[in-house]
Amino acid sequence: MDIPRIFNITESAHRIHNPFTPEKFATLGEALRLEPGTSVLDLGSGSGEMLCTWARDYGITGTGVDRSQLFSKQAKLRAEELGVADQVQFIHDDAAGFVTEGKVGVAACVGATWIGGGIAGTIELLSESLSTDGIILIGEPYWRQLPPTEDIAKGCFANSISDYLTLPKLLATVGDLGFDVVEMVLADQDCWDRYEAAKWLTMRRWLEENPDDELTNEVREQLSSEPERYATYTREYMGWGVFALMAR
Repeated sequence: MDIPRIFNITESAHRIHNPFTPEKFATLGEALRLEPGTSVLDLGSGSGEMLCTWARDYGITGTGVDRSQLFSKQAKLRAEELGVADQVQFIHDDAAGFVTEGKVGVAACVGATWIGGGIAGTIELLSESLSTDGIILIGEPYWRQLPPTEDIAKGCFANSISDYLTLPKLLATVGDLGFDVVEMVLADQDCWDRYEAAKWLTMRRWLEENPDDELTNEVREQLSSEPERYATYTREYMGWGVFALMAR
């Protein structure tokens, strides 16, 4: 079980696999008023930065689940590096359908709502692990501004404009599902730069070290085209944020 290898290559040096920075995760943890001992479930936990830093800074305990063998290994190493390996555990598994045995105070899916077939299904899945009055965290993209054409939407790697909502409509959709939005922390363009641009040096170094790999041509094509595509489309049109929800 693993994610497509191209992502393990392009994001191998990332600690955060979304357009968020460590400072944004610190802000989110503070905004949630996390207390020592709070249990957190993170589905699609990547390299574990959120759980590990929150364990260090706020004293939470947690479980992360991710399909990437590489990211799961990196998460365990990060926990050891920060001295929190006794507070957090990372499971290499498919997060889709994963439910904890005990209830947690915070259930999160930050940037991987495809595990539940979208926002509604992911909220439903997370709710199965959530304690009464617990908080759900959803990380989700939205349109900063609506693309004027479908071609521009596709330049943002969307299939169509309808794939994403504007921020007001995204918040309204969550409300329609019976949840209050109780906090949010939004990415800015610098967050996007740190997520996207950081891939380019990783790809260049990988190409230098793996000239004969079967993915060399694909990685070379991405490195040649991604800076212009990103600056033209994603950076201008895409937003991203983490939204804290509580059931009404």
